[in-house]
Amino acid sequence: MTIRRVNGWFTALLLGTVTLSCSAAADQAAPVTAGETAPLQAATPIPGAPVRNSQLAFTRLAPPPGSMTLRGTQPTGQIEFGVRSDEVVTRALLNLSFRPSPALLPTLSQLKVYLNDELVGLITVTPEQLGKETQTQLTIDPRFITDFNRVRFELVGHYANLCENPANSTIWLDIGKESGIDLTLQKLPLKNDLSHFPEPFFDERDKRPLTLPMVFAAQPDVTQQRAAGMLASWFGSKAAWRGQNFPVLYNALPEQQHAIVFATNDARPDFLKDLPPVNKPTVEIVSQPDNPYEKMLLVLGRNDEDLLTAVQGIAQGELLLRGDTSTIDSVKSGAPRQAYDAPNWVRTDRRTTFAELTQYENQLQSDGLQPNPVSLTLNLPPDLFMVRARGIDMDVSYRYTAPFQQDGSRLAVNLNNQFIQDYPLPPKNTVGQQLLHIPLIQGLQDNSRQLTIPALRLGVVNQLRFDFDYANTFIGGTSDGRCETVTPVSHHVVVDESSSVDFSGYRHYIEMPSLRAWSGAGFPFSRYADLAQTLVLVQSKPNAQQVSTLLNALGNIGAQTGYPALSVQFSDDWSKAKSQDADLLMIGNIPKDLQDDRRIGALVDAAASWINTPVRQASSEDRQLNDRDRAVESTTTISSRGPLATVIGFQSPFNDQRSVVALLADGTPRAWQLLNEALTDSGKRSAIFGSAAIIRESGVNSLRVGDTYYVGHLPWWERLWATLATHPFWLALCAVIVVVLFALITWRLMRIITRRRLLDDEDE
Repeated sequence: MTIRRVNGWFTALLLGTVTLSCSAAADQAAPVTAGETAPLQAATPIPGAPVRNSQLAFTRLAPPPGSMTLRGTQPTGQIEFGVRSDEVVTRALLNLSFRPSPALLPTLSQLKVYLNDELVGLITVTPEQLGKETQTQLTIDPRFITDFNRVRFELVGHYANLCENPANSTIWLDIGKESGIDLTLQKLPLKNDLSHFPEPFFDERDKRPLTLPMVFAAQPDVTQQRAAGMLASWFGSKAAWRGQNFPVLYNALPEQQHAIVFATNDARPDFLKDLPPVNKPTVEIVSQPDNPYEKMLLVLGRNDEDLLTAVQGIAQGELLLRGDTSTIDSVKSGAPRQAYDAPNWVRTDRRTTFAELTQYENQLQSDGLQPNPVSLTLNLPPDLFMVRARGIDMDVSYRYTAPFQQDGSRLAVNLNNQFIQDYPLPPKNTVGQQLLHIPLIQGLQDNSRQLTIPALRLGVVNQLRFDFDYANTFIGGTSDGRCETVTPVSHHVVVDESSSVDFSGYRHYIEMPSLRAWSGAGFPFSRYADLAQTLVLVQSKPNAQQVSTLLNALGNIGAQTGYPALSVQFSDDWSKAKSQDADLLMIGNIPKDLQDDRRIGALVDAAASWINTPVRQASSEDRQLNDRDRAVESTTTISSRGPLATVIGFQSPFNDQRSVVALLADGTPRAWQLLNEALTDSGKRSAIFGSAAIIRESGVNSLRVGDTYYVGHLPWWERLWATLATHPFWLALCAVIVVVLFALITWRLMRIITRRRLLDDEDE
């Protein structure tokens, strides 16, 4: 089998033709190039280089809940971490908190610790440790640490001197979530070389959220904001699941951070006043004036339009960048993107193979006495309409190590932690193929009544998991006293990359406003991955926090789609929105002629705030409320000194099929900070749903209030059926009417047949 790696999270799609010219930079004294590792220098600190300490807790490195249990049949566990290319580890300390089973034999039982398959530590279980929580520290030689590192734990557990059963439940050792790795890292001097770009500004080895400041000479105009927004969405597509934050500064550089600087020949920060003017869109990498270890990516141009061209060159010609300076000679756009073709989304126009969904090499295979589950992520458009769907077809091919006998070994398939189906693993067949029908509605029936419940809820992000469960047989002894043991053999399982799932043929139709669709998938703006039908309304003279909010919002959408917003439109003129067929993203203020529109669930204006409260609140987006529950019960106006920010969604007043999402704050710096924290924190972002989200110091509270509308297209008969499906009374009434009509038609037909028969009898 050939497994093709698809870098959906880490590469941008090249849809256009980009031409660049580059010049090489002069080498610095004894540099360490980004991307190279120098293990022999790891233990030798560089005099004067900045140093930072990093504490990597197992809650971040290990799978949830952040701890691991090693057993006799699953004696190994591992964590992974990376080291940035512009840093080197000078000290590493592994802090372990573990609890061994009280049934283990001391001395004979050990915990082995490997770093990149090199044994770096051995912990012998002592009588005092049995059944008790124990803390220990292991010093790791920094020379063994590379760009990507894997720490593997292996339990050698014994509970008897003779005739042991490796599957005995008394063999276990828990490694607690209090464990972690403490690193001391030192900065490396880097060459000014764009061939390693996006390093050091974004490093895929760094699992922390991306924090990348963007610097302007002064308050950016609309075109500069658009250029920065496009670049932020591109970096968001690179950061993916890590998260991203883009602080904004005017005429100043951040401390101890790499930065992006936008400048034209006529508008430059003071620290670039001696830089020669450019005559083409230019991208250049230089060291910061007061810190040679921190880099600046200069996006330069003769005017604002050159800045747009430079950003397009970065997004579509990343692989052509090299040297210390690159000039973008031309950018020719290709064919426009189609709706719902985001690289991170499952295709809805055809079958999608598993090879297209893999995110790293060997994702579809596993091995061990009990192999770890094989899992895939399915990202779906939030407006996929599957109310009447009977199920999703999935064609699964797999290979596995055959069991020795018919012992009940099975493959179990789960979606979003809900069981779907299982299949036996026969002993003589090492290749399996199943056409799986993923149910959307599953019925449960007992003797008294029939109950239909939703078995699966397909959301925006779905986890598909394959569990190969082997019934291992171990021999521990015989009746005559002789001891016979069988060496356990690891099992190997593979889900073939040619397997596929089919989401084609479904219509796109969704009830709006839905801030859950916006916060989780960037919808409706992400309908086109390049935001081709999105208009962003910004302030002509924004403050730094407003620009940061804009960049964070577009960065989130780029992370969710996997593609930069190269076709997004910007304006600071509300009248332009009235004449343009586009979804609207507002930053800052609602236009005056919409401030009294009662479709807006919450509005912030200076220090006063008013909010419409519905009759019944929804605790989550999944809870269904009818029109009466969403009706406005009261309108409250409150004046307060506390900061308040809101995210609101409502129907565009100019087009019934268009939506508006507004990001607002009460004008205080703290309110904008709260809004940015909500955009960059995945936990707070998941609490945003409904039509309005209120953001305060206490957290995020969401409301579903006011009228709803629908975006997309359904034939009238499907709309009728969907409406009746959510109103049981009307569905029952229609059923009664249909039965009565059918009875009347049948009765009438029988009368006609009877009359004809009587007439025939009279003629005879």
